[in-house]
Amino acid sequence: MGGTLFQRAWYSDEISHFLHASPETILGELSTRATVDMQVTQRDAWLEEIRVLKKALEGIRGRVYLEFTIPRMGHRADCIIVAEGHVVVLEFKVGKGEYSRDALDQVCDYTLDLKYFHKGSHHATVIPVLVATAARAERSFILRHPRIAGLYHPLRSNGQNLAEVLRLIFQEIQGRPLNPLEWENAPYEPTPTIVEAARALYAGHGVHEIARSDAGAQHLGQTTERVNAIIDECARKKKKAICFVTGVPGAGKTLVGLNLAAQRSDPSLDQHTVFLSGNGPLVAILQEALTRDTLRRMQQQGQRRPKGEVKASVKSFIQNVHHFRDEAVRSKEPPHDRVAIFDEAQRAWNREQTAKFMRQKKGILGFNQSEPEFLVETMDRHQDWAAIVCLVGSGQEINTGEAGIGEWLESVNKSHFQHWDIFVSPQFEDPEFGSESLKPLLRQSPRVCWCDELHLKVSMRSFRSENVSAFVNALLDLDVRRARQHVETMRDNGFLTYITRDLDRAKAWVREQAFGGERYGMVVSSQAERLKPYAIDVRYKIDPVLWFLNDKEDVRSSYYLEDVASEFDVQGLELDWTLVAWDGDFRCGEDNWGHYSFRGDRWETIRKPERQKYQKNAYRVLLTRARQGMIIFVPPGDRHDPTRDPDFYDGTWRYLCDAGLPVLP
Repeated sequence: MGGTLFQRAWYSDEISHFLHASPETILGELSTRATVDMQVTQRDAWLEEIRVLKKALEGIRGRVYLEFTIPRMGHRADCIIVAEGHVVVLEFKVGKGEYSRDALDQVCDYTLDLKYFHKGSHHATVIPVLVATAARAERSFILRHPRIAGLYHPLRSNGQNLAEVLRLIFQEIQGRPLNPLEWENAPYEPTPTIVEAARALYAGHGVHEIARSDAGAQHLGQTTERVNAIIDECARKKKKAICFVTGVPGAGKTLVGLNLAAQRSDPSLDQHTVFLSGNGPLVAILQEALTRDTLRRMQQQGQRRPKGEVKASVKSFIQNVHHFRDEAVRSKEPPHDRVAIFDEAQRAWNREQTAKFMRQKKGILGFNQSEPEFLVETMDRHQDWAAIVCLVGSGQEINTGEAGIGEWLESVNKSHFQHWDIFVSPQFEDPEFGSESLKPLLRQSPRVCWCDELHLKVSMRSFRSENVSAFVNALLDLDVRRARQHVETMRDNGFLTYITRDLDRAKAWVREQAFGGERYGMVVSSQAERLKPYAIDVRYKIDPVLWFLNDKEDVRSSYYLEDVASEFDVQGLELDWTLVAWDGDFRCGEDNWGHYSFRGDRWETIRKPERQKYQKNAYRVLLTRARQGMIIFVPPGDRHDPTRDPDFYDGTWRYLCDAGLPVLP
C-alpha cells in the first residue's frame, strides 16, 4: 500500500505540539478516529499513557504516533516515537506489575514488522520498549540484535524512568539521519502468512493493507475485482458460473479467496460466500485463530460472547470442504451459500476416492460422483443463481485420489450442467495446471469466457524465502550446481540455512535465531519412524491448532521442539524458523533418491512411482515451510542398530554438503 503512515495512526503530531496539547484534546482525537467503541478502561489507559509521555518527551524533537495500526498482525502499537534518528516502539501495560514474556514478545513483533515491511525502517535503528507502569524500575542495557542490523533487544521501563530510558537510547545508539515525514510516507509492503492474512481480512482490513504495494498487489486487486464482477453478474442476471483463478507459485491465490469471502460475508446480503479447503489442519487452525482474535477484540471493547457462538460464526466464513460435502449429502436443500470458493481445487477427490471414503467412513453405498461433480451439483440446487471460484495450484501432491483440475471441467461439461458459464485465463491451458487434455472443450465451447485477470503473474512469497522453492526444486532434482547457486542467493537475501548431525545444537540454533514471538518448530516426514531414539515419534499425532497457535508456555506448542509436525500437518502453513529432521526413508544414493517405508522391524523399498512422488513431495513441503531460515538435522546413524545404519544417512549428508549447505559451526 502506498499511502502514508499518518492514516494508520489514530493520533500523530510533532512532539512539541503534543507537549502543549491538553490531554483532553489528544484523547478527543484518539476517540474520534477509533474504529471501536471506547471503554472507560481504555480511556483511563490512554490518559495514563499521555501523562507518562508528556513527562518523558520533554526536550526531544521529532514526531509521536499513538495507536499505530499493524494490519498484518491485526494489532495496534500503543506509541511510536521518531526522533534523534531513531524509531522507538513503545508498548504500554498500564497497571501491570511485571515485564511479562508475552508483552516483551508483543513489542518485539511490532519492531520486526516495521523493520521487515516498512521501507522507511529498513535502514533505521528500531528499538522496542515495554512500559509496565506498576513494575519495579530495572537497570537498562543496550543489546544489539546479533543478526539484524539496526535492531535492538527490548528495554524495560515502569513509566517513571521512561525519560532516562529514552536518554540512554539516544546517547548510546548511533542514529542515522532520519526525516520523520519521509519515514511517515514510506511504503508499507508486508507479506503475511495465511493465518495473519485471514485474521486481518476477517477483522475488516482490506487486501491493500496487508499486501505489498508493488505489481503483485495490483494483480491481486485486479483479480479480486474481476471475480467480484463475475459474481455480481450472476446475481443480477440469475446465472450460474464457475471461474478458475490460477497463478505462479506464491502469487496469492489463497489471499484472493480469503479476501473475496471477507468482502462478501455480510449476512444481510443474499450472497453469502464460504471459503472451502480440503486441508483439515489448515481449516482447524484458521477457525481457531479467527475465533481467538475475535474474542480478543471483543474483550478490548468490553463485549462478551460465548466462544462456541463466535466459532459458529467463523465456521460460516471458512469450512472444511469435506464437511460441506457431508452436509449436502444429508440434505437435498440448496446450501446457505450462494458463492463457494475452493482453495487448491485441483486436490478435490476423484470418483474412486470419494466413493471409498463415503463407503468406509460414512456407510453410504453406491456413491458414484467425484467431489467436483458433487460440489457442482450441490451449488446447482439454487434455482436462480450461484457461483463457484476454484483456486488452482500445482505441485506438492502428497495424497492419493486427487482428481486434478480436469475433473472440474469434465463435471461442469456434463449435460445437466450446460447452463454453467466457465471463466478461465489463457494460462489455464498450460501443462502445469493439468487441463491440456481438455483444450478442445475450452476452445470450442461458447460457454467459456477468457479473462487475463484470472491469472496472477507475480510471486508474493515471503520476503526472505523467495528463492527457497527454487533451491528445494534443484536439491530434490539432484542438480548440485543449480542448488549451490540458490544457496548463495538465499544467503545474500538473509535466509539462513545450516545442516548438522547434532539434534541438541539444532534445537539451540532455532531458539537463538527467533526474536520476539517468531514461531519455530520441528518438522519431519510422516515416514520418519527411526527417529525415535531422539525422542521424535512421528506416530504421535499432534493437535495442529495447539502446535501452531499456542504460546511458549505450552508444552504442546511448536516452541517446545518436542512434538513434531509432518507434511500433512504443515502443508499450506509457514513458520519463521524450522528444524527439519531427515530420516532414512528418503536417502540419497549415487545418482538417485532411495524411497523407503518402515514396516515391522525393517525398511522396505517403495516401488510404486506414485508413492515415490508423494514421498519426494513430502520433503518438498517440509523444506519450504520456513520464512526466515531452517536447519536440517541428519542423524549420524548407529552401527549397532541395523535400522539406523550410518549408510542410510551418510549419503544424504554428503549430498547436502555438496549442494552448498554450510555445516553449523
